[in-house]
Formats: sequence, C-alpha cells, structure tokens
Amino acid sequence: MEKLTAKQRSYIMSRVRSKDTKAEVLLRKALWHCGLRYRKNCRKLPGTPDIALTRQKIAVFVDGDFWHARGHEENPGEQIATRQGYWQKKLSRNVERDREVNDALTEQGWLVLRFWESDIVRDLEGCVKEILEYSR
Repeated sequence: MEKLTAKQRSYIMSRVRSKDTKAEVLLRKALWHCGLRYRKNCRKLPGTPDIALTRQKIAVFVDGDFWHARGHEENPGEQIATRQGYWQKKLSRNVERDREVNDALTEQGWLVLRFWESDIVRDLEGCVKEILEYSR
C-alpha cells in the first residue's frame, strides 16, 4: 500500500459524507415511494437520526460499516493495520455513542431502527419492509 501525505489523507477524509450517503438516499426514496413522510437529519432528536418518522415516533439510522465497526463490536478497530490505538479508541466511542443515543431516544418513547449501509444496498426491500411493519 502506498503512503499518503498528510494533505492527501486529509483530502480523502474530507470527502467522507456524514449526510446523504448513497444508502441513506436509497432508503429515503424507497420510503417516500411507499407513502411514508419523514424528517431527514432531525436535529431536535438525540443523535440526529438520518430519518425520523415523527408521526410514528420511529428514528432510523443508516450506519456505515466502517465507522460503526460492523463485525467488530467487541473489538472495533482490529481490522486496521496502522495507528490501531487511535482507531480502536475512535470506533469504540462511536459504538458507545450509538448505545447512548438508542437509550436516550427509547426513554423519550421513540423506536430506534438501525440499518447497516451494506444491508440497505443488498436488501433494500427487506429494510423498507421492516420499517413499514413498525409504521403501520
């Protein structure tokens, strides 16, 4: 693997989206076509859910496989070879924050649904079906 300069790495990281990812847009469009209306990136709620079905009190999060340590919940960051200490700490905190947000929303009476971006891309219909089950 090539070594990147700090400037190159910074540029690459600046391109990583936190909103309107491909998976998020796919899911939103599918929900819209099913007749569900929602708020996107609702800042009034803890954790700023990607999709908030306010009438049904359902908060939907689209979690990135890397940033939320999919498959590495017990030891996030183990899949990374360089600066492992930094990444383990960062990804562990992301997983911990997800739990805190789930608890805060649940206490406020919201149902929290989390989907991995790869699951949405692989099985969009299944994800939409799950949301529809709870929304009706």
